[in-house]
Amino acid sequence: MAEDNEPPDSKLTRTKEKWAREGRFLTGKITRPEDQRLPPGQHQTKDWPVLDLGVVPPISRERWRLDVYGAIENPVFWTFAEFAAQKRARFISDIHCVTTWSRYDNEWEGLATRELLAACQPRPDARFVVLHSHDGYTTNLALDDFAAEDALLAHSWSGEPLSAEHGGPVRLVVPHLYFWKSAKWVQSIEFLTEDAPGFWEVRGYHNRGDPWAEQRYSGD
Repeated sequence: MAEDNEPPDSKLTRTKEKWAREGRFLTGKITRPEDQRLPPGQHQTKDWPVLDLGVVPPISRERWRLDVYGAIENPVFWTFAEFAAQKRARFISDIHCVTTWSRYDNEWEGLATRELLAACQPRPDARFVVLHSHDGYTTNLALDDFAAEDALLAHSWSGEPLSAEHGGPVRLVVPHLYFWKSAKWVQSIEFLTEDAPGFWEVRGYHNRGDPWAEQRYSGD
């Protein structure tokens, strides 16, 4: 299981922990009008910067599996072929990284999280999910955030298979939260009745991560 892997103590990890302690990138503005596209403290980029824990796990589509378990009625264990055979969703969304860049109009294809919920049937007491990644990364989300109407498990970007550096074969995409919540290299999804903060959340980052409320760090 992914939780048995120890994420590396990379320079990026140490730097971002320092940002959390210092409150780096905070603008002091709590909110902006909801119809303004760029969240506070962000700048638009046309590139797609690569940020991770310093390891890109070599997981091919042929070797990839998805395990869904926990507080659900129907555990799911899919190969990539079985995953790709599910009902496909196509969304265009903006993404916002806590390191202050935003990228507009990303074209995703994959499985809507609401379709996954329909397949696994969370129990009435399920309230949270934890994403486990092949590099040992974890992140937690409230079930309501995971079930957002434009959230999906993406296997393609701009009409091409999602590259390894950006989280392929499959990553989560939850556009309304900072992008650290959209785990790369998804290995398993655990449904919980109680919250369990993940890798960055226990290192000073906000438990939810709403860009429009500038929820970068714990205490924001």
